Amino acid sequence: MPHKVIDARFHGLIDEFAPVDRVGRGFLFTEGPVWNPVEQNLLFSDMPGDVRRRWTPDGVVAEVQRPSNKGNGMTYDAELNLLVCEHSTSSVVRIRPDGTREVLCSHFEGKELNSPNDICVKSDGAIYFTDPTYGRMEGFGVKREQELSFQGVYMLPPQHRPGDEPVLVSDRYMFSQPNGLTFSPCERFMWVNDTEQANIRVFDVADDGRLAGGRLFATGIAENARAGRPDGMRSDTEGNVWVTAPGGVWVYSFDGVKLGEISCPEQVANFHWGGERWDTLFMCATTSLYTVRTKARPRREPFMAGGAAPAAAPAAARPVASGLDPKTTALLIQDMQNDVIMDGGAFADSGAPDHARQQNVIENSKRLAQACRRAGIMVIHVWFVCEPGHPAIRRNAPLFEGLIDADALVRGTWGVQPVPGLERQGADLVCEKMSMSAWETSRLESYLRHGGIETIIDTGAWTNMSIEHTARTAADKGFRVLVPEDACSSMNADWHRASLDYAMANVATITTVDEVLRMLPG
Repeated sequence: MPHKVIDARFHGLIDEFAPVDRVGRGFLFTEGPVWNPVEQNLLFSDMPGDVRRRWTPDGVVAEVQRPSNKGNGMTYDAELNLLVCEHSTSSVVRIRPDGTREVLCSHFEGKELNSPNDICVKSDGAIYFTDPTYGRMEGFGVKREQELSFQGVYMLPPQHRPGDEPVLVSDRYMFSQPNGLTFSPCERFMWVNDTEQANIRVFDVADDGRLAGGRLFATGIAENARAGRPDGMRSDTEGNVWVTAPGGVWVYSFDGVKLGEISCPEQVANFHWGGERWDTLFMCATTSLYTVRTKARPRREPFMAGGAAPAAAPAAARPVASGLDPKTTALLIQDMQNDVIMDGGAFADSGAPDHARQQNVIENSKRLAQACRRAGIMVIHVWFVCEPGHPAIRRNAPLFEGLIDADALVRGTWGVQPVPGLERQGADLVCEKMSMSAWETSRLESYLRHGGIETIIDTGAWTNMSIEHTARTAADKGFRVLVPEDACSSMNADWHRASLDYAMANVATITTVDEVLRMLPG
């Protein structure tokens, strides 16, 4: 059964014809898979059967616990203690390797949780879980009245003590049935899906661990003709989002573009990577357990180090020596607008379109922006925007005279629009300006200061104008400035080189897109 390729990027994640193998059968409803990297086996749940099982690479499936309190989602913490969402007890429990069971939480505001469902762990040890009502249904749990009036997402902070109440990190009434959840590789973002609403939301993870700025990431993940809805969900090392859906597992890019579908003979409820190389996707699909080999690897979770001492942050978020810390770095994309560098634009006669093509500046900038978004780096578009008639712009310099005479960069026109491929995406920010420097007439400094930014990656057009002006002032203001030269263009190579080789030589580090990518964590 071939998988479905929607976007060419899907080929980099899995072979279109990768076989799906059934490695276990005869169960009631499989769920909650998690791979033990030390013992090299997979634990998975079966709520209706009230049993937890272990699959080993020799093909043997053995019972581990019966009854299991109808355990559902599972994961490990950094010390390889098993964390389980129990439907029957409405609890999140920790089971140590010697079998000791501790109830981490079971109530919120004095009322019993609905039925913790899926769970994941942040690199600082915080535990996140969803709390829909499925465990209050007969068969998947124990039928009983709901005590809470909402279904939310919770956190057990690193200092949590067993028995303490969890912290509600979501809006009380945003979700109908929150289910799968996963962090981005940098942990600045979390995706949470809703089975009943058939959608996925993405959130910013605030410094206190709460989820903020929720926005729809993907919708319509349901079909009449094929079984399957959003349930289990993971991200890979590139920040792509994998989620159960009609026909198997659907994969979305970090930006929410659907890349393809992994086909499975039965409805998939959850999945997890495992194997010695973390390249085998184990799919819990109703009565069976399936595997398929992938090219993608999972986001690095704390337990994947195999019980070693937990790191302060995952590799994807840790500042690298001489590298870039995503929390203190911002990417500026300046003046990448139709009038500035495109054929038919107001300044096309300057030679700018030809030089932009020579530099391949759009594709290079697009590649850099995508990598920065995946790493959790702030992306800011700086656009030159004038009102019709160019009021309040003086003819005090040739550049402004040319701007007015060409009737360029006027709000509402094609010329002021961002070039195709470099539009604002997701959480990107936008600053409007009416000056060569991005500092003078925009809110840029406010964004950078409030965001704790220390390093700026300065890109766009033109090299000898906006990029240079912004770099010079940034240096005066105490920022470290990187200028990847192949993510910049000007009117011609001479202007471009003069700016890089002389004007900016003492205020910025001149580099390339590839070199910046090597400086990114992950």
